Amino acid sequence: MTLDPTTLSSLILIGAALGAAFVAALWLSLIFWTIRDIRKRARDPLMVVLAACIVGILFLPGILIYMIVRPPKTIEEEYQHTLEEEALLQTIEEYTLCPGCGRRIREEWIACPTCHTELRKKCLHCGHLIELSWNICPFCASPAPGKFSEPQMPEENLIAPSTNIEI
Repeated sequence: MTLDPTTLSSLILIGAALGAAFVAALWLSLIFWTIRDIRKRARDPLMVVLAACIVGILFLPGILIYMIVRPPKTIEEEYQHTLEEEALLQTIEEYTLCPGCGRRIREEWIACPTCHTELRKKCLHCGHLIELSWNICPFCASPAPGKFSEPQMPEENLIAPSTNIEI
């Protein structure tokens, strides 16, 4: 099969047109992708214009330059990272809340300065702060303040009220 010069010229022209259309579509799609990507990564409209111009003017080297200089994280990723950091800091610095008023209190406080709720008590023997519900000091093993330090009196020694009722 022989090709005459006009058919060959037509095929080359069609191939060149398809190649040019592909390159133009690639160029436009890279510009649109760059604009969408930079909008996710920066709030500054000037950055959007600059990124689009770099890719639009330099084409393939421009997309490489953009990939090198673009911000590494999207705005959403930065926001999530900030939330994670705040949550970690809050757990590190976490204060307990007063059972009376719900305000933040510190571990070393004995009473809430806002509502005057008693939060802890001091051990009479060693002076450490202990929880109100504890019956014994965990530091010195002495009975906690407010609890009997000796065993309670048996019930038989208590005086019973008189049951004689006169009518």
